[in-house]
Amino acid sequence: MASEKIRNPQTDQLLTPQNAAFIVIDYQPIQVSSIRSMPRDELVFNIVSTARAAVNFGLPIVHSTVNVETGRNKPPIAELQQVLGHLPTWDRTSINSWEDTGFRQAVREAERPKLIMTALWTEACLTFPALDAIREGYEVYVPVDAVGGTSLAAHEAALRRIEQAGARLISRVQMYCELQRDWAREETVPGFMEVFQNHDGFNVEAAAAEAETA
Repeated sequence: MASEKIRNPQTDQLLTPQNAAFIVIDYQPIQVSSIRSMPRDELVFNIVSTARAAVNFGLPIVHSTVNVETGRNKPPIAELQQVLGHLPTWDRTSINSWEDTGFRQAVREAERPKLIMTALWTEACLTFPALDAIREGYEVYVPVDAVGGTSLAAHEAALRRIEQAGARLISRVQMYCELQRDWAREETVPGFMEVFQNHDGFNVEAAAAEAETA
C-alpha cells in the first residue's frame, strides 16, 4: 500500500496548500446578527473552522472588514479574532472589497491562482468580489456552509449567480479533505482532525469509537 508521488502542488487541479489563498470578508457583529439563511451559531462555528483550517495548512489569508475605521461598524466577531487576530486586516468603505486597492493588492501579492472566498452577505460582499476575481482569471471556491445571506432566497440566488460565472461551490469538510488529501502528510493531521467536529457537538470519530466498544 503506497500513495502515488505527490502531484505538483502548484498546478494541481484540486486545492492544495501551495495553490490556494483564503479570503474572509466582513464577519462583523452587525452582519452576523442579520443572517437568516442558516442558524447563526452554525455559521459562526463553520467560519471559525474554515479559518482554523486555513491557518493549519499555512494558506495566505486576506482578511477584510468594512467601516471599522470610520466608526460605523465594529471589528470582527471575537470567535474569529481568536483565530485570525494575529494577522492584518484591510478595512474599507466599499461594499465590494475588490474595489478597495489595498485588499486587491493583498490578494495579488498572495500569488495563488485559487481563492477560497468567504464573506457576509452572500448576495453582496461575497458575490461582487467573486465575480470580479473570476473576471481577472482567478478560480474562486466558496464553502457554502461558511457564508450566509439576509434570507435563504437571497443566499441561494447569489450562489447560483456566482456559480454561473464559474465559481466552484464546496463545503468546509470538502475544503479540509481536499487540502489534506493524504493521511501520510502527518504535520497537518492534528488540525485536520477538526473535520470530525460539528457545531452541535457531535463528533463522528468519537461516535464510531464508542460504537466499537459498546
